[in-house]
Amino acid sequence: MDSELPVALALLLVTLAGTATVLTRDPVRQATVLAGLGLALALLFAVLQAPDVALSQLAVGTVLTPLMVLLSVRKVRRKAARSERREEHR
Repeated sequence: MDSELPVALALLLVTLAGTATVLTRDPVRQATVLAGLGLALALLFAVLQAPDVALSQLAVGTVLTPLMVLLSVRKVRRKAARSERREEHR
């Protein structure tokens, strides 16, 4: 019974982080919350004694995926700003 408590707490943390990620509307904030979800998942994998999966999740889910989201948002916003400037000059 004692070994089930850390798993239950980690699952609760993943559930809360996943819900927060879905409910966040601003893409920049969502990327930050997504990094928190990646961290929660890495913790869950560590608790479930899967250290290799936990390390992969740390690298991909906590760092790379949110970074790609942020870079994409930046590019889209720059492109939209450029389009607005072109429309103003016409």
